[in-house]
Amino acid sequence: MVGILPQQRPGDPGVHTTLAVVSALPHRGVRIASVRPVIRLVLAEDDLLTREGLSSLLARAEDIDLVAACASYDEVLAVTEQHLPDVVLTDIRMPPTGTDEGVRLATHLRTSQPSTGVVVLSQYDDPEFALAVLDGGSQGRAYLLKERMSDPDQLLGAIRSVVAGGSVVDPKVVDALVRAQTRQSPVAALTERERDVLAQMATGKDNVAIAAAMVLSTRAVEKHINGIFSKLGLSEETEVHKRVKAVLVHLASQ
Repeated sequence: MVGILPQQRPGDPGVHTTLAVVSALPHRGVRIASVRPVIRLVLAEDDLLTREGLSSLLARAEDIDLVAACASYDEVLAVTEQHLPDVVLTDIRMPPTGTDEGVRLATHLRTSQPSTGVVVLSQYDDPEFALAVLDGGSQGRAYLLKERMSDPDQLLGAIRSVVAGGSVVDPKVVDALVRAQTRQSPVAALTERERDVLAQMATGKDNVAIAAAMVLSTRAVEKHINGIFSKLGLSEETEVHKRVKAVLVHLASQ
């Protein structure tokens, strides 16, 4: 049977619940087999049929609590401020402009609610959208194509990964970005130390923070990063895009 156990979590408006799976053992009373947190999710999707389909899918996941469903950027801003969800599942485009509201939401929440993850759904495999979503760090961010809605396990897996601080990028988006000439990942060309530095970059750290975490000088970190950019063929990109594209390649290799 399933029981609901209250658990207060700092920053939440009220009580954050966990699902406890309880099993009875003969002559041993009751034992808690596993406990997992309930994910409080806000959905933002302007298309009614898509919104209802996603709501139905989410309702079937016992560890997800759909606290609100929104149809516009202004609405989802107000709702996330009110409910402080664990994650927002959002369309890339919605009213009022129908351009890049999902990207702007991810950027806004990075500063206003840094503990809230964002999963962006898009019909576009344009890498520039994914780059914008991951700008500032890949932790707690995902960019998936809407075709993944046909695979509930993949979509729900991305939501859970983001809530845990992970990152997910749709393979088709990475393919459009990297266009590898061989089957071998470009990351394979990096040294072990360069791969360690790249993994630190994927968490959103700047060079100073990477140096502190790895007990290196800032100059040594800069040298490793320049080597990473060169081996991944990113030397001619702008500084921001070099870092974000390098992170995308790292995520694709995981």
